[in-house]
Amino acid sequence: MMQIEKIQSDQEELAIIVRSQFHQEGIEFITPDDSIIQMGYMSYEKGKEIQAHIHKPFRRETYGTQEVLFVKKGKVQVDFFNTEKEHVSSKILETNDWLVLLSGGHSFKVLEDVQMIEVKNGPYAGDQDKTRF
Repeated sequence: MMQIEKIQSDQEELAIIVRSQFHQEGIEFITPDDSIIQMGYMSYEKGKEIQAHIHKPFRRETYGTQEVLFVKKGKVQVDFFNTEKEHVSSKILETNDWLVLLSGGHSFKVLEDVQMIEVKNGPYAGDQDKTRF
């Protein structure tokens, strides 16, 4: 099984799965630079220091919603759909896997009791940013 899997439909990148076994020294950004959500992986040896810093106010204008999900425990099937609502792929996520949802649609089927953490860009819009199908 690949440690990083990209789900695509034609030229559209729908999602990125980072499997629990993934490891790389240093810093590696998983998402493309133009992604609304930026997800990076960091691995440093003991003693490494990252200089104190503050993120400056910077106006960003975004359209759409992107999400990052962490499967803390359990197993879930994710079905991926393109922007035309056509099924593209199904993948199983397990404990300690990560999922970045970039575009298109998705659905979930819980295969084992699951605990997940979700992070997405805000502000929260309720169901105003969803089309269910």
